Amino acid sequence: MFKLKTEGGRNNITGYRLIEIRHSKSLSQRQLAKMMQLAGYDVDHHFIRRIENGERFVTDIELVALAKVLEVSINDLLDDSEPIRNPAT
Repeated sequence: MFKLKTEGGRNNITGYRLIEIRHSKSLSQRQLAKMMQLAGYDVDHHFIRRIENGERFVTDIELVALAKVLEVSINDLLDDSEPIRNPAT
């Protein structure tokens, strides 16, 4: 089964934006993971790293959780300029 990816082979369009937002708030991956844990989400810094590196698909539920913890909108986490691979090619 074909899975949607970016033209660069990334599994999400959120990773780069997550890095930017996290850095703008002077948070490490571990600090963000800890904030997520304190908010009741069972994640660790590997979860953050894999999203940022484009290794991991991100669910809508995870987007909502990240947006709430970072106090941003879901749209802030999405980079719609990232080209998506055409499955026909």
